[in-house]
Amino acid sequence: MAFQIITDSTSDIPLETAKELGIRVVPIYVRFGDQLFRDGVDIQSEALYAMLTSATHWYPATSQPTPDDFTAVYKEYCGKCDGIVSIHISSKISGTCNAASIAKKAVSDKCAIEVIDSRFNSGGLALVAMYAARLAKSAKSITQLAEDIRESISHVHMFGYFDTMKYLALGGRLPRVIAAAANFMNVKPLLTFRDGEISRAGLVRSFARGAEKLYEFVKSKKNIVDMVVVHSAIAEQADKFRRRLGEFFPAEKISILELGAGLGVHGGPGVLLVALRVGG
Repeated sequence: MAFQIITDSTSDIPLETAKELGIRVVPIYVRFGDQLFRDGVDIQSEALYAMLTSATHWYPATSQPTPDDFTAVYKEYCGKCDGIVSIHISSKISGTCNAASIAKKAVSDKCAIEVIDSRFNSGGLALVAMYAARLAKSAKSITQLAEDIRESISHVHMFGYFDTMKYLALGGRLPRVIAAAANFMNVKPLLTFRDGEISRAGLVRSFARGAEKLYEFVKSKKNIVDMVVVHSAIAEQADKFRRRLGEFFPAEKISILELGAGLGVHGGPGVLLVALRVGG
């Protein structure tokens, strides 16, 4: 049997990795003024950060794929596989899962589809989608496949450092007064996910201290079976951090992902995240 795994571009899975694993990535949208871009297709993170730092009169916004976007993708695979598992960014921070569910109803008579809320974005979503792609190769039924994927989500954890709260505030994800106070005190946020929602996990005064907190987070986890490091425009620091994490998990097996334009709008440059999955 053959099952198709679909995710969205907030997973930050590199295109070559998605192709290798057979994962279809549906892009979210980034709007700059009157320009509309598809994340990872029409705009890459490098261009996004250049636009962020140069923009003076307006700020970019993001929006989820439409139900029609998902319907078109689902129709591509109906008849070519035994079922589709569509895994997406947490429904508590995006309407992407809802759009996918609407599309599912439109084609449910043509193909078996399971829509799964990963309860994460970026590296956390990437781990779920990549694990799903591996499971799909030997799955016997879409029901069991979806059940196994949903069970795996409880074993995924993510922790991140942001160099600034500026872009979270500009994007409406954080009150501007809090961001201004943080900037005045020269503190930087640590964020994690709890029950599908982004939650503040502390404040630090430097990148070095933030990286140390991420290191301590990984150190506290037992039986790690998969891990990714995500960064925005700090590739050298991310690779150094990956090698340091080799103390807990083979460094060569830790993938480095780059925060895409869709999430980079809110994170800006200087983000460092680690996501991991532990054994059940």
